Amino acid sequence: MKRRHLREDAIRFCEEARRLRPDIVFGADLIAGFPTETETMFQGTLDLIDDCGLTWLHVFPFSPRKGTPAARMPPVPAPVIRERAARLREAGEQAARRHLESRIGQTLRILMETPRTGRTEQFAEVILPADQPAGALIEARIAGIEGGRLLAA
Repeated sequence: MKRRHLREDAIRFCEEARRLRPDIVFGADLIAGFPTETETMFQGTLDLIDDCGLTWLHVFPFSPRKGTPAARMPPVPAPVIRERAARLREAGEQAARRHLESRIGQTLRILMETPRTGRTEQFAEVILPADQPAGALIEARIAGIEGGRLLAA
């Protein structure tokens, strides 16, 4: 995709950011099945999730756009693209689950979005037991996880 950085650059960036701010989390948009992607190349993408310590993933299957260089490249078969996207999504769900589990028992700052939901500084969604004003910045202890969201006590 003609990126001007290397895999090692991304890993080094994440390591340095974590050194400076240990509580930082990263998300990434990942394409599954870019033309000419081999299984080895795909495995490198899967490995990057752990190598960079990614938490939040947005995974989408490659789809050609008329007039782009990628549209003229040899495609990856559609069933392979779907299978790779599913594997990336599963890896993303595991990464997010690990992050959420690590927050249980902690008291976190939460920016309220609705009376009962908000987001932590690391973008995790939190459900609260009592109404809070939208826009308020509160602190709450995390008691558990439900449906991919943190539950405040």
